[in-house]
Amino acid sequence: MTAPQSQVAAATAHTANPAAQTGDTAGVPEATSTRELAGRRFLVRDPYHIGREKIREFARAVQNRHGAHHSGEDADRLGYQGPLAPPTFSSVIGMAATNALLDSVLLEYDLAQVLQTDQTFELRRPFLPGDAIRTQVVIESIRTFGDNDFISVRAEMSDQHDEIVQIASTTIVARRGAEIDPDLAKMVQNIFMHSRPKSQAVGITESGVLQELDEHTPTGRKAELRPVHTVPAFADLAKGDALPAGSARLTRGDLVNYAGVAGDPNPIHFSDEAAELVGLPTVVAHGMLTMGLTADYLTSWLGDPTAIETFSVRFSGYVPVGVDAPAVIDFSGKIKALHEDRRAATVMLGATSQGRKLFGRAIADVRLS
Repeated sequence: MTAPQSQVAAATAHTANPAAQTGDTAGVPEATSTRELAGRRFLVRDPYHIGREKIREFARAVQNRHGAHHSGEDADRLGYQGPLAPPTFSSVIGMAATNALLDSVLLEYDLAQVLQTDQTFELRRPFLPGDAIRTQVVIESIRTFGDNDFISVRAEMSDQHDEIVQIASTTIVARRGAEIDPDLAKMVQNIFMHSRPKSQAVGITESGVLQELDEHTPTGRKAELRPVHTVPAFADLAKGDALPAGSARLTRGDLVNYAGVAGDPNPIHFSDEAAELVGLPTVVAHGMLTMGLTADYLTSWLGDPTAIETFSVRFSGYVPVGVDAPAVIDFSGKIKALHEDRRAATVMLGATSQGRKLFGRAIADVRLS
């Protein structure tokens, strides 16, 4: 996180969190400012109910074009009663869980005060309409380097049958102790997207959103893997094979739409003023949006979105999106390894925009017919 970027993050936290303005930390557990949080486990009290239109809305936002994300008939052909949520849909549920943590446990930080460095999805099956997803959140580690805290969080998402459907793991970096320019704070307040109500920050016992669990609380059982129906057959692939090239286009409208659908309020994705203040040439695409577009590229080759077992990205670049023309992202892929015992492949993925690499590493494990 650069110095100017941390200034905007701190200003956003200042305007979005009344406790930050008043300095009121009553009821905040002392452990919130120490590494004692590592290893603690929480349950998001209310389940997240998956709906058909939310699935379609998210699929449009990340340009996931496979018919199974939009049509029940196409999902039926893959053996599911759909439509199926896209591979990165759990980022929406994860955002809600992150909000809950920031509101009641990680009270030193705000959603706009953190920068995501990497994301991994482990997928047992896609989310389906009617699923009631309960999420257990584990703070796996908190490491401090200078003024930055690196926080690793895992979200285990189970359905109404107590089966773990997906696991999402992320690392975020948060800067502490930044001095806030009052003029900067005022500017951010005027452009910040209020995706959640402003309310006095409260501790875990007062929030009613999270329930702390014992570290030995059992998790659900993993959902059973179903057969896949991929276009490339395992027998026809070899290590080193290249995937066909692909591309995607992003406009300002796409960024605003994704911000609303995913609940990501960072103004650098829709305000030129905020982007310029952090040293960016213009507004930039969300990292999770570029990850969603990459999932579509992979799915287009596979022909079956349910074939993706794991998908992991380390973010390293950004996509500038100007006013006059769409931004173009170019995708590539290569077979890194084949696993005959389970008819699977490890695929290295690449994405560039204007010659800039977007990922330090992007890798997926996929099952094949």
